[in-house]
Amino acid sequence: MTLDLEAPASTGLTASAESRPVRPRRLRRTPALRALVRETRLHPSMLVAPLFVQPGIGRRDPIGSMPGQARLSADLAAKEAARLAELGVGGVILFGLPESKDPLGSEASTEGGIVQDAFRRIRALELPLVTIADTCLCEYTDHGHCGPIAADGSVDNDAALVRLAETAVAQARAGADIVAPSAMMDGQVAAIRAALDAEGFGQTAIMAYASKHASAFYGPFREAADSAPAFGDRRGYQMDPANGREAMREMALDVAEGADILLVKPALPGLDLIAAARDRFDLPIAAYQVSGEFAMIAAAAERGWLDGRRAMTEAVTGIVRAGAGIVITYAAADLATWLRDER
Repeated sequence: MTLDLEAPASTGLTASAESRPVRPRRLRRTPALRALVRETRLHPSMLVAPLFVQPGIGRRDPIGSMPGQARLSADLAAKEAARLAELGVGGVILFGLPESKDPLGSEASTEGGIVQDAFRRIRALELPLVTIADTCLCEYTDHGHCGPIAADGSVDNDAALVRLAETAVAQARAGADIVAPSAMMDGQVAAIRAALDAEGFGQTAIMAYASKHASAFYGPFREAADSAPAFGDRRGYQMDPANGREAMREMALDVAEGADILLVKPALPGLDLIAAARDRFDLPIAAYQVSGEFAMIAAAAERGWLDGRRAMTEAVTGIVRAGAGIVITYAAADLATWLRDER
């Protein structure tokens, strides 16, 4: 008897002692099989939800360009943090909308500042949640730039370092576990690390916005945070989106200055940088799925153009697959709910 080892002609595959048909579809047949062999897994604990904090009590104002998102007064921000903790979300990052603005962004560093108030309220709840402060000045300055303005109309880098360090200390004093400098000023991580250590906050971590490009995807955020520049733009200090090697150099500088976590922003246009950072550096890698990335999926889903749940999950999975262990996303609560439902 002769055994015919040829595969069916329709497949074009052959099987022998040396070569057998390759059938990757064997592991795709059922939801349980697909779940068992899944390479990249999302978990709520790796997600960070941005919260916009505004003055007032019991105040919730929807953000038109970001479906499902709202500016919250500090009391409601604390309640939202509690809801996120219940869902298992890993952390919150706070952005402030101050009652008044000035050229130095003074409210960013005052004890009674809007973000500091929210941090104290959240800390009082003793939630299993990491509290992160966006450490920048653009939301607090009347000109909308990330530091004081020099005589020539540019942002004064070294004057900004002083203000960023003062702000980071105030945020740590109010209860921030992590400060996240996002101004893209040269030397900001070193200045903040020195100030935190000098004030007794040596345990406060720094998540550096190490690779932050001057992106078109920030538009909805600037509406939400009321932080659009009154003149010019931020391309003089944020990076050209075309520059990848420069991004790696920025990350290396922040590592040398004492960063504990490196952040890539925006995420989807920067997947190559996330992957490169994961390969090169041993620190945790974070990525920010920014407002425009979120809004384009949410808006398309509202119009029925795509399945919002699948598209958002796929986008964030891609960010994690590239190498991010932490994802800041406005979809954090939704993703945590969907993951719970799947379980």
